[in-house]
Amino acid sequence: MTNDPSAVPQFHWSDSNDVPWIPSVLANGVKVKNLGKANGRAMQLVRFSPGTAFPDHLHTGPEFIYVLEGEVTWNGRPLERGCVGVAEAGTVERGFRSMTGCVFLLVYDLDQLFDSVRPGRS
Repeated sequence: MTNDPSAVPQFHWSDSNDVPWIPSVLANGVKVKNLGKANGRAMQLVRFSPGTAFPDHLHTGPEFIYVLEGEVTWNGRPLERGCVGVAEAGTVERGFRSMTGCVFLLVYDLDQLFDSVRPGRS
């Protein structure tokens, strides 16, 4: 047994009000707050400005969203406040957009690669 505290699983916490919104490198009109990461997963708050669309992309790992404000269209399905979306690894996300603007909680694998796909390509 070691006395090194870094070798022991830890609890982490923060106040999301103290975490800055930063522009996404993947799409205009999208800002994120990086809330935390552990054991190969990460959690973000994501904010879409009204009329924002995200590029079509392949999920190389699972992705979970929980809509907190507004509405987002996810693969043709509208998700409003309180709705949950789960994308399994290997799915292609198409037409992810918000005409009203929205905020959602996102949980994803840190190893997930963002692989943009052209419209019509599976």
